[in-house]
Amino acid sequence: MAPDARRAAIIAATLPLVLRHGAVVTTRQIARAAGIAEGTIFRVFPDKESVVQAVVAEAFDPAPTLRELAAVDRELPFRERLTAAVTVLQRRVAGVFGLLNALGWTGPPEGKGRPAAARHPPATANPTEINDAFRAAIVELVGPDECRLRVPATQLAHVLRLLVFSGTHPMIANGHQLEPEQIVAILLDGLAAPLPAPDTEEHPPC
Repeated sequence: MAPDARRAAIIAATLPLVLRHGAVVTTRQIARAAGIAEGTIFRVFPDKESVVQAVVAEAFDPAPTLRELAAVDRELPFRERLTAAVTVLQRRVAGVFGLLNALGWTGPPEGKGRPAAARHPPATANPTEINDAFRAAIVELVGPDECRLRVPATQLAHVLRLLVFSGTHPMIANGHQLEPEQIVAILLDGLAAPLPAPDTEEHPPC
């Protein structure tokens, strides 16, 4: 197997082990899961910490999620399109925070106060570039349906990502994560009851 393919296979085999065992996962467990000899790991990575760092870097890489957003069917109705996008984004948020929780980290890997050996190298794109890329992807997904909004598509993208983050983060959501349909309903419909028609009585007091 080519080195890049071997590296990818080791990372893929390690991810579920890190989610299960955290940083105490062993190279023996990794080798068994990857179907390779333990020594093969060290032909690709200098040590176990480097494997864990590569797993975290893979989780933070925005490229796979951006590809998923680009693959959402643009022929879907607007609401269904947004729901599909929220599903993709929630999967990323849940995966990232599940990994951080398993490792006992409280923030992204670049955060201070973490031993150098437990940090992965900086992501290929800085946070501003990543945020811009996700915002642009959502705006592109909204497309001509922007005319149906009361705000620019960029603002919808901003609020959508805030709702995805807060509604998916296990601690912020307090164990009551929002479903994709709920997030889209909040975005498009709000939380107020519909106003009565002009020729009907007003709502009775609550």
